[in-house]
Amino acid sequence: MTLILIAVALYLLAAGLLVRSVARDTGDAPRPWVWPALGAVILHGTYHLLVAWRTPGGPDMHFFAALSLVSLGMAVMTLLVAIQGRMAALGVVAFPLAAALLAIYHVYGHQAASGLDWRLQLHAWLALLAYAALAIAALLAVMLWAQERALRRREFHLWLRALPPLTELEDLLFRTITVGFILLTATLLTGVLFVENFLAQKLSHKTVLSVMSWLAFGALLVGRWRYGWRGAKAVHWTLAAMVLLLLAFFGSKFVYEMVLRRA
Repeated sequence: MTLILIAVALYLLAAGLLVRSVARDTGDAPRPWVWPALGAVILHGTYHLLVAWRTPGGPDMHFFAALSLVSLGMAVMTLLVAIQGRMAALGVVAFPLAAALLAIYHVYGHQAASGLDWRLQLHAWLALLAYAALAIAALLAVMLWAQERALRRREFHLWLRALPPLTELEDLLFRTITVGFILLTATLLTGVLFVENFLAQKLSHKTVLSVMSWLAFGALLVGRWRYGWRGAKAVHWTLAAMVLLLLAFFGSKFVYEMVLRRA
């Protein structure tokens, strides 16, 4: 419990320091939020490792565990991007989200793993990484929409200081989508190769939604390359594809595990 409290406190401290740096317009100054964020990420990952060691059959990847792992991936990616001096404002959302989902996972409790072999574990880890990367892309899309809207209305809010120029933010969005799309492609391929008894496991709806999301992200990348899609069109495609992806994985897990009480 102490480890959880320290991790949550460090996540919130990092987010608070980020908010203060924006308020004081000290974006180019030394970044004191990096160390608490790094400590929180390490403790977050350590907690999952400790749970995995205590759980026979491999790591816990049930509903709240998966949410916590995705938020950990988002926090790590945010930290890596922000250390380079780009989009530290992501941490204002990603760090408190990681803190909340880690706490919920701890309170809800862990469940025994399903005893997946290495191939299905690889498929599951690729899926979680893909969701984390594309969730970051969704946050970037929302920020891009908010920035465009504020500039169009000539509303120069304080939070605009925390964002990079519009073109740089858009470039980072598509780079993130590209990484997520590659990971999602690998997820679908390993699913086709390694998942057996497809119909017996009632995975058809999950696969259909995942493929629809993959097609939407792919169409967005092609549209960007071929037709120069940007702005509101890019935001709408990104958020629509992310909704499909959330329904595919977490929507299915919520219904089966939380509503129907099935593993």
